[in-house]
Amino acid sequence: MTSTTNIPVLADLEYIAYIDDAGQVNDQYQGKVGVYGIFDQAKILQFIGYSRDIYLSLQQHLVRRPQSCYWFKVQTSDRPNRTVLEAIRDAWIAENGTTPLGNAEEQNLWNQPIDAKLTMTEEEQIDYREADEITQVKLLKRVARRVEEQVLAELQARGVQMQIRFNPKLKETGLLDLK
Repeated sequence: MTSTTNIPVLADLEYIAYIDDAGQVNDQYQGKVGVYGIFDQAKILQFIGYSRDIYLSLQQHLVRRPQSCYWFKVQTSDRPNRTVLEAIRDAWIAENGTTPLGNAEEQNLWNQPIDAKLTMTEEEQIDYREADEITQVKLLKRVARRVEEQVLAELQARGVQMQIRFNPKLKETGLLDLK
C-alpha cells in the first residue's frame, strides 16, 4: 500500500482471533504500523483504529473493552502516513454503512484509560469529598484496585493468559491503563 488509491476493502480481509490458543493477544503485529477493525463475538464491527504499534493498541483495547474484542482485521503499512491511515479508517467506516460505537459515542471507552472513579459508591464519594488529599489518593487507589480485579477476572474468564500490568502512578488518580 503506497497511496490513498490503494485502500483495502475491509470485507475482503481475514478475521483473526483476538486471543490465540495460548491465551495471548496475537503478537505478529508487534511494532507494526497500520489500521485495524475490532469485532465482537458475533463479528459485528465495534471499533476502527490505527496505530504505530498495533499489538500494544490491541492489548489496550482488550483491557478496556474485553466483551467487545473477539476478532480483528488488519492492514499494515510499511510507510506510515497519518493521512493514509485516516483515509483507510474513514473508508472502512463508510464501507460498514454506520459508524461503529467505538468511533462514536463509546470513543472514550476505547481510547482513554479506565476511569475507576465512575464506579465509586455513594459512600466512597462522600468519603472522598470530606477527605484530605492523602486520604483521597488512598481511596482512589483502593477503588482502582477493585476495578482492576474486576477487569482481570473478566479477562481470565475469557481465557487470557498474558501478563497484564497497570500503571501504578495512574491508580493514584483513579485511572487504569497498561504500563
